Amino acid sequence: QVQLVESGGGLVQAGGSLRLSCLVSGKISSINTMAWYRRAPGMQRELAARIERGGSTHYEDSVKGRFTISRDAATNTLYLQMNSLKPEDTAVYYCYADVLEHDQDPGTMYWGRGAQVTVHS
Repeated sequence: QVQLVESGGGLVQAGGSLRLSCLVSGKISSINTMAWYRRAPGMQRELAARIERGGSTHYEDSVKGRFTISRDAATNTLYLQMNSLKPEDTAVYYCYADVLEHDQDPGTMYWGRGAQVTVHS
């Protein structure tokens, strides 16, 4: 009974910014790894950014210095701040969370439905 709901996608001009949010709801004990994946048209899904429970982050090379992943433990929300957007960032962005549920072991991997981000020149 865990759901991930993304928001914040949309259309933006090159050089602009967007912030994606992902709210995780359900009978949650804790959340381990959270991440944003993306899939561009005709391409394989790739990991854009990942954040561990302790706050350690990892970024795909092409987004380093432009994207910032963060999480709010109080609200079980994942964020992706995207600055200096480029047309090649156009993709569907998927929220991922490894969730430990109450009365459940081990953790379970959950995915959001995806949020479209379109960057035009």
